Amino acid sequence: MDAAPRLKADIWVKALIRRAQVAGAAAMVVRRGDDTSGTVLVKVNTLNGEAEVYSPAREGDGSLVWLSKGRQPEADADAYIEKQRRFDPDIWVIEIEDREGRHFLQEKVA
Repeated sequence: MDAAPRLKADIWVKALIRRAQVAGAAAMVVRRGDDTSGTVLVKVNTLNGEAEVYSPAREGDGSLVWLSKGRQPEADADAYIEKQRRFDPDIWVIEIEDREGRHFLQEKVA
């Protein structure tokens, strides 16, 4: 999310959801965060009991990259999201349901 110049979180979220829906995946806001500057977590649910959570980070040059620990049981992904939510009450959580595991993030994924 945090591209320079900085795009408001709610606008970025709407664009991600639209990209997913156009490609035939279901996508929704699970938790609404701060409209302007909330951090966004993207959970990709593969509908088989597994999920992957992507979180934003910055590289040394300031460019945005999305990090993931890979697919895991959905309950573990949800526990990670809950932990992050307790740490940051302004966080957004977007869930994409896609059997192929597509994330629809346009920025670099590491």
